[in-house]
Amino acid sequence: MNQDFVFTSERPIGNLPNLFIVADGMGGHNAGDYASRYAIEVIVKEIMECKAKEPAAIFAKAIGQANRELVRKAAEESRLLGMGTTTVIAALQDTHLWVANVGDSRLYLIHDKIHQVTRDHSLVEEMVQRGELEREAARVHPDKNIITRAVGATNEVAVDIFEVDLEPGTQVLMCSDGLNSMIDDEQILAIVKSQRDIAEQVEKLVEKANENGGKDNITVIMIDPFSGEV
Repeated sequence: MNQDFVFTSERPIGNLPNLFIVADGMGGHNAGDYASRYAIEVIVKEIMECKAKEPAAIFAKAIGQANRELVRKAAEESRLLGMGTTTVIAALQDTHLWVANVGDSRLYLIHDKIHQVTRDHSLVEEMVQRGELEREAARVHPDKNIITRAVGATNEVAVDIFEVDLEPGTQVLMCSDGLNSMIDDEQILAIVKSQRDIAEQVEKLVEKANENGGKDNITVIMIDPFSGEV
């Protein structure tokens, strides 16, 4: 079952110039699949109707509404109890990038080096931050899939917001943990730098993740703001 869901629009959505979303659902039976799909539907609808101008405010409002809707749905239907979803959202205006995330789906910047903009809301990340676990060991830790924050998991959700100015030549990579749990950051960088174009980059990333085990659904969005390719 594919519990990942993705949305991309290179055209304006509401007051945003474009919109890119990855969500990775959790929950038994069909609940994870439903959570990721429905959360993105609510987020896109809220962004289209939002009167706010600042992307940070738009993201926070839309994710907050998606959280409330998932909580409401779970209370109404027993089959959806315990559902939730990660999400990472981005919008670009020229060389300025706005990002929001909940959970462990990620956004990276790739240039000469690879830099993770988002911070995982997960048990192992908290262990790394406390100095209890090395970064490399976290990627293969048996509890690496336990997330500490998700859309729909509690009545209120905290949203991390980031703003970044992009250097020329920088690419943006968004993904569910099906990618980064199978390939470490330096491997991701090497694959991206060794391919001719975005299509080959995405193809090779997914191919390598599957070669390494492919234990989860793999979703990837690659954006080159300076060429206009997605």
